[in-house]
Amino acid sequence: MAGNGRPLRVLACGDVEGKFDMLFKRVQDVQKKSGEFDLLLCVGNFFASTPETEWEAYRTHTKKAPIPTYVLGANNPETVRYFPDVSSCELAENITYLGRKGIFSGASGLQIAYLSGTESLSQPAPACSFSSKDVTELKTSLLSTPKFKGVDILLTSPWPRDVGNFGNKPEEMDTKKCGSVLISNLATSLKPRYHFAALEKTYYERLPYRNHVVLQENAQHVSRFIALANVGNTSKKKYLYAFSILPMSSMDPAELGKQPQDVTENPYRKSGKEAQKAKQFSGAEEEPACQFFFDLSKRHGKKRPSDGKEGQPKQPRKLPQPTGSCWFCLASPEVEKHLVVSIGTHCYLALAKGGLSTDHVLILPIGHYQSVVELSSEVLEEVEKYKSALKKFFRSKGKRYVLFERNYRSQHLQLQVIPVPLSLCATEDIKESFIVQGQEQQIELLEIPEHSDIKQIAQPGTPYFYIELDTGEKLFHRIKKNFPLQFGREVLASEAILNVPERADWRQCTASREEAEAAAKAFREDFQPFDFSEVL
Repeated sequence: MAGNGRPLRVLACGDVEGKFDMLFKRVQDVQKKSGEFDLLLCVGNFFASTPETEWEAYRTHTKKAPIPTYVLGANNPETVRYFPDVSSCELAENITYLGRKGIFSGASGLQIAYLSGTESLSQPAPACSFSSKDVTELKTSLLSTPKFKGVDILLTSPWPRDVGNFGNKPEEMDTKKCGSVLISNLATSLKPRYHFAALEKTYYERLPYRNHVVLQENAQHVSRFIALANVGNTSKKKYLYAFSILPMSSMDPAELGKQPQDVTENPYRKSGKEAQKAKQFSGAEEEPACQFFFDLSKRHGKKRPSDGKEGQPKQPRKLPQPTGSCWFCLASPEVEKHLVVSIGTHCYLALAKGGLSTDHVLILPIGHYQSVVELSSEVLEEVEKYKSALKKFFRSKGKRYVLFERNYRSQHLQLQVIPVPLSLCATEDIKESFIVQGQEQQIELLEIPEHSDIKQIAQPGTPYFYIELDTGEKLFHRIKKNFPLQFGREVLASEAILNVPERADWRQCTASREEAEAAAKAFREDFQPFDFSEVL
């Protein structure tokens, strides 16, 4: 491989399946058009399961690959015979078999980790497979290196399981069902800047994902996963990918750690909910409950009332209950039902009592949850549906919304959604008002990436204040000591935004029950065309 401190020009290819002439002609065409490349990396099935006719010409040196080509081993018993039981072995001129597993480094310093075969449950794995032991050995060989930061490229044939989490999803593929969990674990540990895979006969380039926890760890380089289709596929899906890469070892750390705008959470990292489960199973104790946290160890139970309707959707699991009465649990006698304007399967929408405006609403879970980080995936999905519906509704009224959550001295999750007329101020002004007024009260609001998942930033039981603008921009403050309970309302009520300072405290915004009922009825009717839930 070339050195001299210049970026290497690399081609990556999906399943070749014996179509060597077609692949190498395509490579030659690319090089004529775009200039010389340094190497070609092939993932997936290099050989076809049926007897080869084209290979003989390359094996006997009658034909030659136009570029140094590196391939992974067999994925099925029929092609094992093409690969010797040694690593870094030349199969033909300019075509090298990397081996079962390991690291390939060139003079340039580029580090390529590779794992051949498909996942096997047996130990030792067959010649066309890898086992958990193989993955552990490969991880150990790298992680034991002092100051290991990651590898430049990871080559596997199967996809990693769950690669679509938090990011764009591939067409016609369910990433929760395809691929290997072991490869997900490997990618988590090796932190490849590029990860290539194949076998699924499709092209998929995932949004880049981060390798650090926002606000908890220093920024690290991002990873890019690219799945490639098979050579010569009739759907004309992309099977050859070109890119330039400067080895990590030659890069300035600040440049290496730069985060692209479309970066997402790590798809393989456990969510807050899963981490909490793991902690419970391990017997680890939770952070001691403060007076504003409900006790997770108390009895569980009440379901949403069916109102006598047959076929009412059931909650997917038993929900934690508060230690006392709760104003916001829909089944509770304390809830002010005359303010409710929409009821979904897992969440409901209600006008805020003493709202900043007549269309200030709350998104609330039907069951008892403390914060967003505690929500199950089903509830979270419905929260997002309500957000989307409210965004469209308020935009139709010439308004944008601001959403905030205060997970501090609040018994039940309340997502406050406050509309702001477009004519009053821009989103940038709203964001600046929160940051500036926060600084005045020693509240540091940090901007977090648009595609981030708050479950990766705050673990269950962590007090925090969170703001989300309808552009997708987000601000986050981890509450360590005291926090002004009306902060969110105070900023929005200030002269810079809604200019209703007298409404900063909800207790000063009294309305009669008749007025509240009339406001709820008006909102319900107005919102109805945008409401995805069942009719009340």
